[in-house]
Amino acid sequence: MKLLARLRHAWSMLDSRNLRVSAAACPFCGPSVFVRLNATEAGVRCIRCAASVVHLSIGYALREVVGDICHGDVCEFSAAGPLVDFLRRSARSFSGSEYQPELPAGASRNGVRNEDVQHLTYSDECFDLITHTEVMEHVPDDAAAFAELFRVLRPGGMMLFTVPLSSHHDTIERARLADGQIEHLLDPVYHLDPFRGGSGVLAYRDYGTDIVGRLQHAGFERIEIVVPRCRVRWAGIRPVIVAQRAGHDSTHA
Repeated sequence: MKLLARLRHAWSMLDSRNLRVSAAACPFCGPSVFVRLNATEAGVRCIRCAASVVHLSIGYALREVVGDICHGDVCEFSAAGPLVDFLRRSARSFSGSEYQPELPAGASRNGVRNEDVQHLTYSDECFDLITHTEVMEHVPDDAAAFAELFRVLRPGGMMLFTVPLSSHHDTIERARLADGQIEHLLDPVYHLDPFRGGSGVLAYRDYGTDIVGRLQHAGFERIEIVVPRCRVRWAGIRPVIVAQRAGHDSTHA
């Protein structure tokens, strides 16, 4: 049934004028075939695991920057998909979650844990590696979130993540919370969220390269914006932000 659903979705996205096919190594499932169904980023997929450009970007970065994670305790802020599957089978321990505001913090529903990245329920220094993709732009208080992520990361541990990232320096704030109410500073922009059935989630900001300073303010060091080598020349690739907590080198990741 899952394969049939994938095929139907692929057919709905197909633009034959931009169709491309290439064999290459997927960071999650090994030798595979990649397709570009149309000219958009969303049209690129690994045939075997359905990894998207965003997944591939962080997957290749994990291979290049972190390497073997078999001895690491890993946290990812999503609950399904090829990245989650890879981390779950590769790490010593894995914790995945989604933000489900209708649930108590730390509670689970259908096996999916509820975590608000601004107020995590995890204990201090419990992870060697943290990953997340396209999350932080949707967080009202990203300073609080970065501080929480720093708190739960062990000394020497690393965080790898993606956000829509401009080449400009300054982050543009699009909205903010004021007395519990959303105040729009610019026209609202919404991104699709598969976990919520494809409904839109508000983007609070468009990040610039000053995200490095935001991470430094939270305590991270050795911060770098990397563009991993793409194995499929027409796939494109996303920049990945790599931030490490200073201290002794992690003996786990």
